[in-house]
Amino acid sequence: MTEKREYEDDYPDKTLYIPGPTEVREDVIEEMSQPMFGHRTDRMTDLYTTIVEDTKEFLGTDNDAIVLTGSGTEFMESSILNLVDEHVLCTTCGSFSERQANIADRLGTSVDRLEYEWGTAVKPEDVRETLEGSDVDYDVVTCVMNESSTGVRNPIEEIGDVVAEYPDTYFVVDAVSALGGDYVDIDAHGIDVIFTSVQKAFAMPPGLAVCVVSEGAYERELESDSASWYGGFQRCLDYYDRKGQTHSTPAIPIMLAYRKQMKHMLEEGHEARDERHREMAEYTREWAREHFAMFPEEGYESQTVSCIENTRGIDVAATIEAVSEEYDVVFSNGYGSALGEKTFRIGHMGEHDLESIRALTDAIEDVADL
Repeated sequence: MTEKREYEDDYPDKTLYIPGPTEVREDVIEEMSQPMFGHRTDRMTDLYTTIVEDTKEFLGTDNDAIVLTGSGTEFMESSILNLVDEHVLCTTCGSFSERQANIADRLGTSVDRLEYEWGTAVKPEDVRETLEGSDVDYDVVTCVMNESSTGVRNPIEEIGDVVAEYPDTYFVVDAVSALGGDYVDIDAHGIDVIFTSVQKAFAMPPGLAVCVVSEGAYERELESDSASWYGGFQRCLDYYDRKGQTHSTPAIPIMLAYRKQMKHMLEEGHEARDERHREMAEYTREWAREHFAMFPEEGYESQTVSCIENTRGIDVAATIEAVSEEYDVVFSNGYGSALGEKTFRIGHMGEHDLESIRALTDAIEDVADL
């Protein structure tokens, strides 16, 4: 039985380099202290329509966008409920792509897995071969854009181009740890559903999930008998069209913060934000290869999370603790028991830049005596 551990008021501040949550601007946090107002007022309509349309503008999409209170897992689940009648093909290469397959299993759909060894990326030609050779017609193909457990960035653009050749099959992308820090042209590559959580590359406090939905996916859900109630595309989008609001009470303070952060992101621009993340990723990879090795398959490394192979056999847990205590910065161990000491991870996403990433790697070098 878990015992209560009283929350105190004297925790030291730590700069976060984990795969989320990440650092948040002070003026974004301050937005959450505004006086409360009703979620069925004109003020709420102004707020929600602003964040929805700003999200579409930032991402450069003509598809519909939904911003809901919740984690990205909400859309991981609802996309299956909304679009799958029977058969789904889940590409798996790490913990979070496996989670999507497990959710589909629990929802009672017929799940086939196109499985890869952890650290290896999904290949478009394998997806094509699977679709061509299958005895069933898949309703959906799923893929994780950025497998943060292994640091793999899957080629979702090329995979989307393959799936687009099958007009009755919909492409669902988990972009939780990438969107906002790794540019993707959603509309150009047949991505029917792509979702994220704002506490990652959007550099927000946790609490909101963002989903972009194609017209085809919306129409597909209209034919479904088992669509999600909370995360249903029709329910969310129709209510927005009628009222300019969410169908259920939202986390208003987080949405106020999101409005402020999205203005920052629009000012920087999607391509410039992508380039900043690319620079951080390239620096981190060079540093990792100098002192350790990269864990993911070469050429498929993440732009937002570097998973580094512990080739020197350092005590990862002890190093993380020492860096935290001595420098007040926090990075992450490997994901789960399989990779916990074999790898460690650096999140270079959100509002970080080259200077702040160098501060972390300098701290690691000092503590680990590299």
